[in-house]
Order: sequence, then structure tokens, then C-alpha cells
Amino acid sequence: MVSKDKRIRVLLTKSHIDGHDRGIRYIARRLTEAGMEIIFTRYRTPEDVVNCAMEEDVDVIGISFSVGGHTVVTSEVMDLLKKNGMSDMLVIVGGIISEDEEPDLLRLGIGKTFGPGSYAEDVIQYIQGNISR
Repeated sequence: MVSKDKRIRVLLTKSHIDGHDRGIRYIARRLTEAGMEIIFTRYRTPEDVVNCAMEEDVDVIGISFSVGGHTVVTSEVMDLLKKNGMSDMLVIVGGIISEDEEPDLLRLGIGKTFGPGSYAEDVIQYIQGNISR
């Protein structure tokens, strides 16, 4: 639960083999401008994502995908969050996500997907509106 006095802490991450990071860096800057604290990292495994989320005590996990693998990675992240008692963690996914894959990601328990052309303001409003206070 995030108190009104505490800044929202957001872990933004993408695969270490994915060099396409312009979008996630833009979102990181915009979230920072909106008053959120950003932890940006690259992961090798879904365990890296969950371990970092626990260590950094984040409120939100945002995973960016440009080179695929989003359903597999996201599924494993969601399973690990549940195993670690973090099933209430807000998880968002961004990047190159096909319309066909979005329902599968939502069924996994993520909050929302943000694909190409998404507005940073929509991401900000979604996070602010979906964090337990």
C-alpha cells in the first residue's frame, strides 16, 4: 500500500538482449516528471525482475518488450510474484504487443498493456489510478 506522502516506486525493466530502449527511457523520464521514483534495470531471467522488485520495494513493475517473449516472461514473472506473496503487485507491459496477445497477458493478471503510440499521460494516469493508497 502506498501512502499519500510516499512517492510511487516503479521498476521499469527490459531484457538485457533487447537494445531497443528509446520508448522505456521516454516513459521513465515522464514518470519521473510526474513525481514517481524510477528504478531502471535489464533482466536476464524473470527471477531477476521479481528479485529486484522485492529488493527495491517497488509499487509497480513495468516490463518492456521489443523482441518478443512477452507471454512467456510475463507468465513466469506473475507466477514468481504469487510464490513470493506479491500477487497484488501492479504489473504493466509495454512495447510491441500484438492485439492477439493482449488478452493472454491480461488473463495472466497484468493490469494493462501499452503498445506503440500509447501516450505517456495514459501510463501515468493508469499507475496513479491503480495503486492502493
